[in-house]
Amino acid sequence: MISSNGCSFLSNTGLAGCFSSSSLQRRRFVPFRVACSASSGSSGGDRKHSPVMETIADVDNNPTVAGGVRDVYGEDKATEDQYVTPWSVSVASGYTLLRDPHFNKGLAFTDKERDAHFLRGLLPPTSIPQETQVKKMLQHIRQYQLPLQKYMAMMNLQETNERLFYKLLIDHVEELLPVVYTPTVGEACQKYGSIYMRPQGLYISLKEKGRVLEVLKNWPEKDIQVIVVTDGERILGLGDLGCQGMGIPVGKLSLYTALGGVRPSACLPITIDVGTNNEGLLNDELYIGLRQRRATGQEYTELVHEFMTAVKQNYGEKILVQFEDFANHNAFDLLERYRSTHLVFNDDIQGTASVVLAGLVAGLKFVGGKLSDHKFLFLGAGEAGTGIAELIALETSKQTGASLEEVRKNIWLVDSKGLIVSSRKESLQHFKKPWAHEHEPITELVDAVKKIKPTVLIGTSGRGKTFTQEVIEAMTEINERPMILALSNPTSKAECTAEEAYTWSKGRAIFASGSPFAPVEYEGEVLVPGQANNAYIFPGFGLGLIMSGTIRVHDDLLLAASEALASQVREEHFDKGLIYPPFKDIRKISAHIAAKVAAKSYELGLATRLPQPKDLVKFAESCMYTPAYRRYR
Repeated sequence: MISSNGCSFLSNTGLAGCFSSSSLQRRRFVPFRVACSASSGSSGGDRKHSPVMETIADVDNNPTVAGGVRDVYGEDKATEDQYVTPWSVSVASGYTLLRDPHFNKGLAFTDKERDAHFLRGLLPPTSIPQETQVKKMLQHIRQYQLPLQKYMAMMNLQETNERLFYKLLIDHVEELLPVVYTPTVGEACQKYGSIYMRPQGLYISLKEKGRVLEVLKNWPEKDIQVIVVTDGERILGLGDLGCQGMGIPVGKLSLYTALGGVRPSACLPITIDVGTNNEGLLNDELYIGLRQRRATGQEYTELVHEFMTAVKQNYGEKILVQFEDFANHNAFDLLERYRSTHLVFNDDIQGTASVVLAGLVAGLKFVGGKLSDHKFLFLGAGEAGTGIAELIALETSKQTGASLEEVRKNIWLVDSKGLIVSSRKESLQHFKKPWAHEHEPITELVDAVKKIKPTVLIGTSGRGKTFTQEVIEAMTEINERPMILALSNPTSKAECTAEEAYTWSKGRAIFASGSPFAPVEYEGEVLVPGQANNAYIFPGFGLGLIMSGTIRVHDDLLLAASEALASQVREEHFDKGLIYPPFKDIRKISAHIAAKVAAKSYELGLATRLPQPKDLVKFAESCMYTPAYRRYR
């Protein structure tokens, strides 16, 4: 803090009365310089009566070499081994305002705002509305041929004009969702080191062990409501990308805001960097993370526990922590360890399960019957596969009154070693054991299809092209309308494409995928594939937790979210063969999901925001962030 004549920068009375222009002239050679900027009520040219002041240490009154601007910071005088101090105290006006993504409006600043905030001459003279800026940016994005180029353009916009970024994404969500998230975000994470330009989010590495709370306090925003955190060990279906997995939390939180209406300033992306086992990254000179093998065991557990403790200490009981893309062996353990003490949610396990269950419930419109009438076969028994299977079992048990053990008998899983059966139980990981049923061992998926005779085939394997023609044809022989869900991301990891599913099933398949596929024309009929994207669930789910002040995630909240999503599939959607509603309505869908989740939370006694609003849908909509520009004084 710098003060003069008893004036303090912490004073509420302002500084205009402490300095006059004459006194400043008399003190011309004292070792400080004062530059005043106008208050919101002053005229554009009057800088004398501002309550805000920028004070900068003077080093030399003489101009720099070659007649340049005076070296007020000392950079020109300092040698390379000397330190300079990069500090200033300023208001968001002038050049600073144009470089602040939270407040920058680009050419949308009005003449009045340009005068009030010293923007005259810093912008071209024209002023255009936000809608025109959206059109311009969309044209700019569309000129790129490669998805990664579009991704980089969108990220650059987010870092320069936050409200325009979200306005563009919301207005054109069906076109731009695959750009800012799957499948493009997978490639972005793979190349994050080479495309990294500006820091986004917090990086907590082993170097910060013992200082995690201090690192959290470095984040400029204090009112955080949602944290998405990854350790980068299992990014989509791409494996260990280490520190470069930051693209996932950044992308997820962009969707929390665009689709769920959570304020950007309330979102915090975090990567916990404990190293990587990816040899390619360790040998890449552009890799941005720790260059060491991945820490495990006690060292890993202690860092994560310190992080979870610090998060609760810094942000309180109701901070939502979403685990993202942790490897199986850590994902289940972390969820189980902290679900009773923290508000935690694993999107890979719980979010995927909720969105798939919603699709299955909606799909009953085509195949008939109840969930209990169907048999499910999974290819993939990791976080997603077992999470979906468990939620299907919970919903079926709830509908029929049968025990979980009983309803699980209709759900079969295939992993890398074949069908999960009782004879393998001793060697299975704990999360697979509930799905080990009595049956002879089967190693090939097509043989499992023929023996088990499932009505629904679900792929969560992370291995592309595993739903072969023989597998799809076997499903079609068993079922009039086979349900085939190829959920692995990104697109290259999908178990089959929409075209393959429709062609090999002779147009009879009810198909959905994790990444988007274009409509397919088959024998003169246009078939529209569904997308079982987690983005249907987690933004609205998170909003419901936040607006109700929920303190713990209960499985019934996930079931409520599934039911809410399934209820949004209308007759006109069924007519097109869809089991999910179109993404263009996603904010309305999120509001309904949030309302259902909040209602269930109040019912279970988990909500702390009292009294309960009478109309939760309207309340959810009123809580949503809108990216329209604000007017400045």
